[in-house]
Amino acid sequence: MDNKILLIYSDEYLKHDTGGGHPENHERLKSIISHLSGSELMKYLIISEPEPTPLKWIMEVHSEEYISSIKKHSEEGIHFIDSLDNVISRETYRISLLAVGGVLNAVDSVMEDKFRKAFCLIRPPGHHALRDEAMGFCFFNNVAVAAKYLIKKYNLSRILIVDWDVHHGNGTQDAFYDDPKVFYFSIHQHPLYPGSGMESEIGRGKGKGFTMNVPVPPGTKDDTYIRVFSEELFLRADDYNPQFILISAGFDAHKEDPIAQILLSENVYGSITDVVCRIADKCCEGKIVSVLEGGYNLKFLPVCVAEHLKSLILFKENR
Repeated sequence: MDNKILLIYSDEYLKHDTGGGHPENHERLKSIISHLSGSELMKYLIISEPEPTPLKWIMEVHSEEYISSIKKHSEEGIHFIDSLDNVISRETYRISLLAVGGVLNAVDSVMEDKFRKAFCLIRPPGHHALRDEAMGFCFFNNVAVAAKYLIKKYNLSRILIVDWDVHHGNGTQDAFYDDPKVFYFSIHQHPLYPGSGMESEIGRGKGKGFTMNVPVPPGTKDDTYIRVFSEELFLRADDYNPQFILISAGFDAHKEDPIAQILLSENVYGSITDVVCRIADKCCEGKIVSVLEGGYNLKFLPVCVAEHLKSLILFKENR
C-alpha cells in the first residue's frame, strides 16, 4: 500500500439544489475539484464514485418516520424543512443517501486495507442532523452513521470522531452522548450556532467522559488550535486508543469565511491534520476517513482542503 488516498466524489452531489444565495451550494464542490485538478495532489488521489446506502444503516441514527419525511418533502419539490437553513429539492433525498453511502464506501475501503485514509468530498453535510430533525444545512448525519456502521458491521468499540467545523456538531454529540464506544471531540466557536458544546458537556451514563468540547471565542487564531490538538486532544485520544478515526472536516473557521469569526489560516489545517495522523499511526494503523462538513469561502475553501489532503497523503514522508 502506497501513500495514495481514496477520494469519494461524484458530480451527482452537485444536484442537491439549495437555490440562489444559499451558502451551502454546489459551487463549493466545484471549486474544490477545480483546484485539485490543477494541483500535484491529483497523482496521490484515487477517485471513486459512491453508492447509495441501504436505509437500515441510516436507521441506526435517524428514525424511520424522519427518513420518510425527508423523502416525502424531497418528492414535493423545493421548500424548507424545520428552518430556512434546510432547503430541500427534488434530488435532496437521493443525494443525501448517496452522501452517506459515499462515507460508508470509504469506511469499507479502509477497513479492507485497500487504502489507509480516505476523504469524502460530499454534500449535503451532516453533523447537525438530529435523530428526528434537520438542522444547519444537514439532513442525515453522515459521520454518525459511519460510526454506527463501524460498530455494527466491524464490531469496533473505540471510535474517535474529531470535529473541527467552526460550529458544534450537536447532532453527532447527541447520537453518542451516552455511548463509550465513540469518543466525540469538537473545537468550535462560541457563542455561535447551534449554541451547544460547552466544556461541561462531557457525556452521561456510560458515556460520561467520552465527549470533549473546546469552545473558543471569536478571534481565536492558529496557535490555540495547534495547542489544543497537540496537547489536549493528543493526550485524551492516546488514552482512549481508538481503533478508527472519523473527521468532521469543516473549513469554516478560516479567517475569510463569511459565517463565523475564527481567524485560522489555511496552513493550520495541515498542522491539525498532522496531529490526527499521529494519533491514527500510533493507535489504529493510520485508519482515517475524513468527511467534508462546512466551509463557504469559495476562494479559500479549496486551499484549506488541499492543505488537509496534503497532510493526509504526505504525513509519513514529512515526519
